[in-house]
Amino acid sequence: MRIARIVLVIVAAAAVALFLATVPTFRHFFDLGVYRGAVRYWLFDGGDLYRYRYQGTEYGFTYPPFAALTMSPLAITSWPVAVAASLVLNSAAVILLLRWYFVPILRRYRAPVWTGCALMFLGFLLFEPSRDTFSYGQVNLLLLVLVCGDLRNKRFAGVGIGLAAAIKLTPAVFIGYLILARRYREAATATVTAAGATVLALLAAPDASREFWTDAVWDTSRVGRLYHVSNQSLRGVLARLDAPATWWLVAVVLVLAYWSWWVRTRRPDAATGFAVTGVIAVLISPISWVHHLVWLIPGLFRLIDRALSAPPRERRWRLAVLFAGFVVMSSSIVWLWWAHPHGWAAFPGSNTYVWLSIAVLIALTAKPAVISREADGRSAFEEYARER
Repeated sequence: MRIARIVLVIVAAAAVALFLATVPTFRHFFDLGVYRGAVRYWLFDGGDLYRYRYQGTEYGFTYPPFAALTMSPLAITSWPVAVAASLVLNSAAVILLLRWYFVPILRRYRAPVWTGCALMFLGFLLFEPSRDTFSYGQVNLLLLVLVCGDLRNKRFAGVGIGLAAAIKLTPAVFIGYLILARRYREAATATVTAAGATVLALLAAPDASREFWTDAVWDTSRVGRLYHVSNQSLRGVLARLDAPATWWLVAVVLVLAYWSWWVRTRRPDAATGFAVTGVIAVLISPISWVHHLVWLIPGLFRLIDRALSAPPRERRWRLAVLFAGFVVMSSSIVWLWWAHPHGWAAFPGSNTYVWLSIAVLIALTAKPAVISREADGRSAFEEYARER
């Protein structure tokens, strides 16, 4: 049996390696090159952090100055070392997520932990949002770990969210969740941490801070075109329909109202609340590139947890639906509309990941099914917390 599991993992790894070697969406660590080039230009050449453009493209540094401070070690690394560090850090982030969310599920159902985790790690390499995070050299998985780490950090809960919000603005929505959930101490800790990190950046880099907060943060064209097919947010949907920005604001208000109502009335456990908030962040952000959709991952683990806890017949179709969604989000299907993303003809396909994000939101916020006796009423993350 053990040999069979080893063979299974080896065969799966070979299949994934073949896929990665032939898939047409390898990103050549482009964003890592932006980070490294920007901090080198800023620290060594004395250039303006937000005027830097990578290799003659229109893309430059778009994060707050505190992010540049945290990335400053890249300025003294060679390119191979920077790539290796990015791969190691993102791999470590995946391992932590598996330890926090997936291992308790495997243990509950007495499944082989190492085999299950190895196969799920390979799944991360296939899943386009995490695959793009690796191949762009992005930081989203690291920020996800910072935020989710607050679920188990009882003493310093809120610090991870605050640091993530200071590095990249999107995680600030989790402070809103803490307020809605009446976790005021954690919300205050996150706010103070984010403010402290921002003030530190202001003191260390006053010119860059002034330019970011008065100019660069408001210029979305610096990040990329809103209508680009990779922008899988509600704003991207409406931009591809050439709809006025007013409609996006209406959509954001409706989503936030639903989220607020759900948190206030349903009072979900913290892990589910964080998972739903990750989906909300993706939907309401002006730009959610495909690699930003790693914020769906906690929600997907929650849905796996619920599916396995359901009665046998329901369990099968739930797992089948989840697997189908995984296949679609690993297929790069939205890129079929790369050249022609506009209009109603492209509407169903060019927004595929938005529809899946909405489906995850609905599934997470729907009234959960009765938990089976085997699950004993505990979620995977709650079991892990109990173990600690």
